[in-house]
Amino acid sequence: MTVQLSAAALLLLAALYTDLKSMTIPNRLTVPFLAGGCLYALVDGGGSGLLLAIYGAAAGFTPLLILHLAKGIGAGDVKLFAALGAWLGTLAVLQLMMYAILYAGLVGLVLLVFHRPFARRMTEGMFAFASLHFGGRGGASSWLAWAKNGRTFPFMLAVAPGALTLWMISG
Repeated sequence: MTVQLSAAALLLLAALYTDLKSMTIPNRLTVPFLAGGCLYALVDGGGSGLLLAIYGAAAGFTPLLILHLAKGIGAGDVKLFAALGAWLGTLAVLQLMMYAILYAGLVGLVLLVFHRPFARRMTEGMFAFASLHFGGRGGASSWLAWAKNGRTFPFMLAVAPGALTLWMISG
């Protein structure tokens, strides 16, 4: 695995963890990875490498900024894709974005189905069981707090399978 793919995979794993835990992707994660991607590109490819990293960051940032302004995703997701663009480049970050949006639609459909009356009772039962099993330790209930409202979900639930799809198709 290349340095770029390793860095992107590490960033995605850390973002998945923080997004599932607290529905945020902190700046202390995205900003260093964005700077690291640009620095690596500069060292590896000189000025033209840095320019490609900046183009990749802009390609990851700009479309998702529009989604963020429409209140579709959080600001952390926008900065995450900027950092991924710096490491992966324009084409790969746009492909990842496409797969993530497709998976987000699928996750949204699943949430709609599970928040129907019967499914809601089943979900509440699972939460009750999880809180009994993990009670007092901030276990499953803190990890699944986002699922209770049925309207929002961590975008990383769509980005992670999108990244796996991209890497499986790309080889």
